[in-house]
This record gives sequence, structure tokens and C-alpha cells, in this order.
Amino acid sequence: MSGHSKWAQIKRKKAVTDAKRGAVFSKISKEIMVAARLAGPDPASNFRLRFAIEKAKTNLMPQNNIQRAIEKGAGLDSVSSHIEEVIYEGYGPGGTAILVLCTTDNRNRTVADLRSYFSKYHGKLAESGAVSWMFAKRGEIKISKSAFDNQDQIYELVIEAGAEDIDFSDEECTVIITKPDELEKVQKNILTKNIKPVETQLSYHPKEHIEITDPDCAKNIVKLLEIIEEHDDVQEVYSNFDIKEEALNAN
Repeated sequence: MSGHSKWAQIKRKKAVTDAKRGAVFSKISKEIMVAARLAGPDPASNFRLRFAIEKAKTNLMPQNNIQRAIEKGAGLDSVSSHIEEVIYEGYGPGGTAILVLCTTDNRNRTVADLRSYFSKYHGKLAESGAVSWMFAKRGEIKISKSAFDNQDQIYELVIEAGAEDIDFSDEECTVIITKPDELEKVQKNILTKNIKPVETQLSYHPKEHIEITDPDCAKNIVKLLEIIEEHDDVQEVYSNFDIKEEALNAN
């Protein structure tokens, strides 16, 4: 099991989900607000907002909730919103690197909570820049594996769409990789092939992985990432661990 590309698989196997759908809606609302604040309320000219709206619809978020989040973020309603995007960095058990992408209206609260989580599971919150250099920012377009009959079709799609690479490691989706500034263009090219992505996002991928063989260390990493992701201010968590199945499942 390695880093962010496998973290989703670990969560599925451990049945890690949000206890309430409202927690999912809260996180997506914050992402919509940040996107609307940064580049305006029109999804036609704001690709980040468009991706956030697509994510909201995939999660069956009501249209009224989506519209309210857009208006709050863009300052179009009477309720002021000061949601901002922050990236926190830290070291997890075994020296693993962890990036935590947050949308928050209270940095002090968020950083205090994260610091306590890292400390509880034998990690440490670090200064900005401490581990971010270990990750490469990239665009990711996830497409259901059922959308293709064979790998040749995938390679043909990637070439025609202008993408950079393909990641087959996810059990449910094929991940088409792009340069960050070409994500929107590649997604549009894929849509012209009548293929609808499951999710489109900017992501941080570890340049190298740290292998974790100690069972206690492996379990602490998973517990740390679980509790971080449960926080209402956290959007995404990325790490560079590589955990073997036997270490994760050891008693």
C-alpha cells in the first residue's frame, strides 16, 4: 500500500466513511466557497469551481446547498465568509511525509487540532516547506475501469487527449495524469470522446516512497490519516508511505 494512490483503497477495506452525509457536504461547501472567492461565481469561467460542483453533484449534494456556497464564497449574500485554503505539512510515524490540504475559517483552531493528532500518533507537525518538496503537483482525471474494454483504448485516449501518463494502481478507477495547468484542457478532450470522468482534481503525488514494515508503525500511520481526514476543515491528505499487506494486517 503506497501513499495517496493507495490510501483510498485502505479506507475502502477498513470501511472508513464519514459518519454523516452532512460532513461530506460541509467539506465540499468549503471547497466551493474557496473556488468562488478566488475566481468568481461563474463555473463556465472558473474551472476549479466547476470541478467542485461536479464533485458536489456526484455526492448528491442538493442544488440549493451548492448555490448558497457559491454565493457565500463570492460575497453575493448577506453572510460574510472568510474561508481560506491552507496546506499543512508534517512527519508521520516512521518518518513519512504528510501534506494536509484544508479549507478553514480559523487557522488557529485547525493547526491546534492537527498538532494534537500528529502528537497522539507519534508524528510531528512541521514548518511550511519541510516536506512539500517531496511531492509533485499534478492533474488527475479518474475514469471508471468499466469504461474501457482493454488497455489499448486507454493508451489511445491518453495520447489523443494530450495527457502525460496513466496510473493503474487504483482498484476501481484508471487515473489519467496531466500537467497542473493542462488539466482543464485534457478533461475537455476526454469529454469529446463521450467519456465522463468519475472525478477531476489537482493532486500531490509523492516523488519517492518510504517502506513501512513495522506493524505498529503501519497501524499508527493509518490511524493518523483517518483522524486527520475526519476533521471538518480537511479536504485531502497525501503521504509517501508504502505499507505491505502483511504489516497492515498483522495482529
